[in-house]
Amino acid sequence: MKTYIHRLSLTDFRSYTSLDFDLAGRSAYLFGPNGAGKTNLLEAISVLSPGRGLRGAALADLGRKNPDEAKGRPWGVAARLLSEDDDINIGTGSDPRDLNKRGVRLDGQNVSAARLLDHLRLVWLTPAQDRIFLEARAERLRFFDRLVFADEPAHASVVNAYEKALRERLKLLVHGPADDGWLSVLEQRLTESGARMIASRQRAMIALQAEIEDHHGAFPKADLALLGADNPDDLLDGYRRARARDAAAGRSLFGPHRMDLSVFHRDKNRTASDCSTGEQKALVLNMILAQGSRLSRRSDLPNPVLLLDEVAAHLDPVRRAALFDETTHLRLQTLFTGTDENLFDALRGRALGVRIDGGQLTEFVD
Repeated sequence: MKTYIHRLSLTDFRSYTSLDFDLAGRSAYLFGPNGAGKTNLLEAISVLSPGRGLRGAALADLGRKNPDEAKGRPWGVAARLLSEDDDINIGTGSDPRDLNKRGVRLDGQNVSAARLLDHLRLVWLTPAQDRIFLEARAERLRFFDRLVFADEPAHASVVNAYEKALRERLKLLVHGPADDGWLSVLEQRLTESGARMIASRQRAMIALQAEIEDHHGAFPKADLALLGADNPDDLLDGYRRARARDAAAGRSLFGPHRMDLSVFHRDKNRTASDCSTGEQKALVLNMILAQGSRLSRRSDLPNPVLLLDEVAAHLDPVRRAALFDETTHLRLQTLFTGTDENLFDALRGRALGVRIDGGQLTEFVD
């Protein structure tokens, strides 16, 4: 199901007092100086999905704030989507009474955040993810889980339920009372949601690897593996055995939250962590483009919209042009950002060029 962002509206979001951005379903490249508001615009789009968006910011921190103000203002982000079936309006924003809460609306009706995935799938890459193969295991797993979410929306609620039960169990183990009956209830929940998490991740990895094999582009092929995937039949006993160790350590040392994503650069015959920064970026793009290609062929899902923040500057001209070619060929609506307009020379005529300065869209260049 082809779905595109037609129009985006912001109110008191980050550096924007108000903004109406008419994309008309097109891809766009946003250019301008550092601090102009390019990433803020991508972040606004990213909050049109469950979770905290591409920066992982607290909801209360997303509202526009003057230097003399202690806290941000209530904020809102809305979009009109075009699809093959119908047009639809989606929106989200902070609760004016509690900036740490937000509401979500779908054609004027209040809905859960999970419903956003029925109409818009977002995949993003930011400079903060440049060190994804060097950072802690949890960061790689979060990156991979976002790819799983795009394919299986229910995975998001399963992960949330698992993490909630994991926190409650650890609180009992560390601070007490370590009631066996309540611990057993929580461990049963962890077993059920943990088994579903493992299965979803494994399905996504197998499908993504198959797409990488069939995807012939300019980016190096990545060989993927999930490490530390426990046997689902062993989870319940594993949690019980880990009680004393988890209590002593003050953290949960057993379960699918300890899984890791392994990525191997096939052509270089080395792990991603041993590759150069440019090679690591190329491997991540190989995964994202393969995911975009796979999902764009599914008629039962909205095709993904890509948010690629400061990606072009880290690619040589050949791979930069190849990235533009692939997103265009796959008909993936993509928003790129960069400080230098010349980075997007190979994209001219195929996407909307937008100069951003001081939080304002000051010039449009076709």
